[in-house]
Amino acid sequence: MIDQTRVTTAFDRAEHYAGHAGVQREVAQALAARIAALGLPDDARVLEIGCGTGFLTKALLDYGIGGEWLVTDKAPGMVARCRSVVGEAPGRNFAVLDGEYGLGALEGRFGLVCASMTMQWFDDLAGTVERLVQLLEPDGHLVFNTLAGETFAEWRGAHAACGLEAGAIAFPTAEALMQMLRRFSPAALTVERHVERHENARQFLERLKLVGATTPRPGHVPLSPGNLRRVMAAFDTDGAQATYEVVTCHIAG
Repeated sequence: MIDQTRVTTAFDRAEHYAGHAGVQREVAQALAARIAALGLPDDARVLEIGCGTGFLTKALLDYGIGGEWLVTDKAPGMVARCRSVVGEAPGRNFAVLDGEYGLGALEGRFGLVCASMTMQWFDDLAGTVERLVQLLEPDGHLVFNTLAGETFAEWRGAHAACGLEAGAIAFPTAEALMQMLRRFSPAALTVERHVERHENARQFLERLKLVGATTPRPGHVPLSPGNLRRVMAAFDTDGAQATYEVVTCHIAG
């Protein structure tokens, strides 16, 4: 299982997230546009899981989505940053909530449940999706994106070239996510790849740290300084770029 305390702590400390999370901002804006096209009622009750610094929250509010909002994140620091970005308003509620293990505390149902670049950190994605679907109103929508298996393929490849295994969490493949969605109807899935280019491996690793995405896979033993230098050199030789494979899922209640 993923070390959830470490995940929360890393994001809680990511004070510079908004300035370095370019891909995260881009995919949140794309997700908001997709949600805006659904034609939700003006008074839709909205639950956001893992609001971060408010990329998706602000984009949806700019589209005029929702009446009563519950904006949540498991990291208190992220909730505070999101609140400062979008501001207070009637019907706009903020809460510290574990979007995987804390759903039992919620009351009522929602016309929209959404999350951007959050659910890849869950231990049991399929089980959580089932619980989120149960929170939907009869005509509600669950719309989220998450990272899939080809994410950071270049970093993993640099390790493999050195006969080593990367410590990054192994995300489910797009095919596995598609299989997961087959139990729901109607449901749809799309896959996109975003390539982020860096000056070198050091900048790539520093950016991951700044956005709080440093929690390793369970059981990972950190590389020795010498092996890390070898991996970084291989990454640089291969172009110092990192792919994010982003899968967007939409389930209608």
